[in-house]
Amino acid sequence: MPQMITALAARIAHRRREPVAVQALRSTAAAVISYVVALRLSSEPNPLTAPLTALLVVQVTLYSTLTTGIRRVNSVVVGVLIAIGFSALVGLTWWSLGLLILASLVVGHLVRVDEFVPEVAISAMLVLGVTQVTDTAWDRVLETLIGAAVGLLINLLVAPPVWVGPAGAAITDLAARMSRLLTHLGEESLGTGKVEQAAARLHEARRLDNDIAQVDASLRQAEDSLRLNPRVKEGLLFRLVLRTGLDTLEICAVVLRVASRTLTDLAKARPDGPLFPTETTLALRQVLTHTAVAVTSFAQLITAQVSANAEEAEARLTGELAVARANRDRLAELLLADVGEDAAQWQLRGALLAEIDRVLDELGVDKRSQRLLEELDHHTRSRRTGGLRGRLRRRSDRGRPAE
Repeated sequence: MPQMITALAARIAHRRREPVAVQALRSTAAAVISYVVALRLSSEPNPLTAPLTALLVVQVTLYSTLTTGIRRVNSVVVGVLIAIGFSALVGLTWWSLGLLILASLVVGHLVRVDEFVPEVAISAMLVLGVTQVTDTAWDRVLETLIGAAVGLLINLLVAPPVWVGPAGAAITDLAARMSRLLTHLGEESLGTGKVEQAAARLHEARRLDNDIAQVDASLRQAEDSLRLNPRVKEGLLFRLVLRTGLDTLEICAVVLRVASRTLTDLAKARPDGPLFPTETTLALRQVLTHTAVAVTSFAQLITAQVSANAEEAEARLTGELAVARANRDRLAELLLADVGEDAAQWQLRGALLAEIDRVLDELGVDKRSQRLLEELDHHTRSRRTGGLRGRLRRRSDRGRPAE
């Protein structure tokens, strides 16, 4: 029994640190506090607009909370003003409701509330449907302001969760799927080269596009959680490391899809026999196997939070790439020797070798460092350019000549 209690306590403590649990507690606290405040300040008996606004404003990151809060308040206020105008002129009928919705959607796009355009129409309809429209309208505006203010205050007082961990896990899962694809391609190259097997791997490679889109969404959430977050000291470096790492994996995924297409074409050209001679097939399997391990090591390198783990992952990546390149050179010699026996397929074999070269080059430590330095330099130049533009604009506003 004591062991069970200890395990349960440890599980609860672990859950408390998870971003989803932290976000749920923050959203609940914001909704309850905003409701209590609205009960005292609003004349409505059940001011549910305040907790609703707080619940929607308290997003997963402080950066998105600030931007979302401003847009949501704008959408509600605009909807209320439209409802006041319609109530004074025509009241609520079926045709005025249609005009109200159309006007609200158009005005919502004009004031650029983005994803909250429907909120303009919803607010206008809710306010127009009540009897004492003027009093209720301004109460709704007050409740919205209370909910937005409480939501912002919660994010300032209770540090929002950092979503780097889930983003890193998503990148690791993507690399694992790419690694499995490489391993399967290497294993099946030993077989008879059936078209159905090669086509199945091609579909598997194409599914990586959807996986990358999901990882990109997770990474954008992590990037937002690092902006304006007092808990993170090196947020820019974390963002660039993860972003450049995902860019590399995306390039490799595209190349793997092309390589799978090449192997499928080779299988169609030789439906009744192996794709390559035995020695060439073994060399290709060695290249793909070590490349698969290199992809996994690359993901571990860019998601490592401890320097020792990063150094270990970098050493493993360097070693696997060295072995893969050695086997690649052996594969190139064998493919060149096979040209005389099967000259009709020399273009496809050369394309396969070029695709392997591209993947190995993208995974290289030097390539990664170069891409990271380029992104850092680009960010530095952007900040300097933005600061220079601001100084020139201030000089121009004061009527002084700009240098």
